[in-house]
Amino acid sequence: MPEPAMSRQATDGQMPVLEMVNISKQFGGTQALKDVSLPLYAGEVHALLGENGAGKSTLIKIMTGIQQQDTGEILLDGKPVKVGSSQDAQRLGVAAIYQEPMIFPDLSVAENIFIGHRKRGVFVDYRKMQREADEVLGRLGVSLDVGSPARGLTLAEQQTVEIAKAISLDVRVLIMDEPTASLSAHEVRTLFRIVDTLRSQGVAICFISHRMEEVFEIADRVTILRDGQWVSTQPRSEVTPASAIRGMVGREVVELFTRTRAPQGDVRLSVNNLSREGVFYDISFDLRAGEVLGFAGLVGAHRTDVGLALFGIAPADSGEIVLNGEAVSVTSPRDAMKLGIAYSTEDRRQLGLVLPMSIASNISLPSLPRYLSNFGFLRTEAENATAEQYREHLRIRTPNVETATGKLSGGNQQKVVISKWLETHPKVLILDEPTRGIDVGAKVEVHHLIDELAAQGMAIIMISSDLPEVLAMSDRVLVMREGRQMAIYDHTEVTPQKVLSAAMGQAEDLFDFKPGTLDPAHDGTEASA
Repeated sequence: MPEPAMSRQATDGQMPVLEMVNISKQFGGTQALKDVSLPLYAGEVHALLGENGAGKSTLIKIMTGIQQQDTGEILLDGKPVKVGSSQDAQRLGVAAIYQEPMIFPDLSVAENIFIGHRKRGVFVDYRKMQREADEVLGRLGVSLDVGSPARGLTLAEQQTVEIAKAISLDVRVLIMDEPTASLSAHEVRTLFRIVDTLRSQGVAICFISHRMEEVFEIADRVTILRDGQWVSTQPRSEVTPASAIRGMVGREVVELFTRTRAPQGDVRLSVNNLSREGVFYDISFDLRAGEVLGFAGLVGAHRTDVGLALFGIAPADSGEIVLNGEAVSVTSPRDAMKLGIAYSTEDRRQLGLVLPMSIASNISLPSLPRYLSNFGFLRTEAENATAEQYREHLRIRTPNVETATGKLSGGNQQKVVISKWLETHPKVLILDEPTRGIDVGAKVEVHHLIDELAAQGMAIIMISSDLPEVLAMSDRVLVMREGRQMAIYDHTEVTPQKVLSAAMGQAEDLFDFKPGTLDPAHDGTEASA
């Protein structure tokens, strides 16, 4: 592995606010980090890239005091410091915000902002606290009702409160870990304006995202990690998406967004005028064996709600579901599973997995009766053997299937979610945001799996907010807008213009797209509906 590039201090005299120098960390037999260096400068956005499992999370935890390095040192303004706890990090001006904001819903916005402050005295001056909360938000150019409960905030507003909390603690280094993963395009723009404000105020920002277009829009400098080791640190102007991906995965990823289209079979699922009052109306389509039907749409299109209805989580009020030529009733997930319908949720951590449980236990969970003996005891050997087959076939990166699922990277967790539903042997598989929040290498593997399943005759509905993914992976694309079906396009005729025009209820010539750009997807198709 090459040595880290000379820091900017040597060229323009500026000292990094925070610098990680030759950081190493080992967990048992796993080398999570090996001699990783990262300089963060005042007034600069430094993007940290790498596949899931590359060591980004471990490095962040060391920076914020959650974990301590085995070797290496942390420098603040050029002087060694010990970050032995999150309180140490807070005292040094280091804070982090994550994909899922940690907000107390029943406390007010002002209380959430100042909850980390240690103040002497028994009584709280709420008027003063609200006044100071307004001042902090004003520094970010944001206006919120600081006296109202945080429960009513949007996800983007919750992120803003987290940033305001960091600002109130005189943050000097702000780590943003996948902050846009669940935001709409408009909310991303708002967040980026706040980032620009922080940058102008001299805050050093470490920005982590799997969305390459965001990195190239907002970053000043880019560092790439691979397998726990430093690969490169370069100005953004010297990095391209292709070179970044090569650095992250150690190879060209030319196979990204590809399908091997095989002949399709008979109609497996017919949906006729499916409706749920106040949510979606008159959804109709046929789905054939071996077909991938992509669901596209903007925020509020209610694509996910259609998937939930088909799986019986939130059943439809009217309309018809026909499976293999027979009308069926799907009023619960149990009904759906008996009929051979499986649904992989977009929220794998909260709804898709039981994180403390092992990989084997998660995979067998929907099919548990098959792994029980006549006396009701769990046949552990059979459970582990099945999980081992999925581990090998889907390349789940873990020493063994008894590992707690919460210890896996996002991409490997996603493979466990898909594995558990494949173990139900479904005829129809609904994949809701199957590649959200996973790195480019894992995304390629999920795409290959979808391609393989379709070639084997499985009927697949793929709900995705990634427009290039929808266009490349789908045999047909169903476009929704505000709960209504706007169009269905064959893969031979679908274009970004057609999808976004239908999704926005506009004429196709409203947009002037340049071939090869991902900007159309970035301008309105990130968030789940």
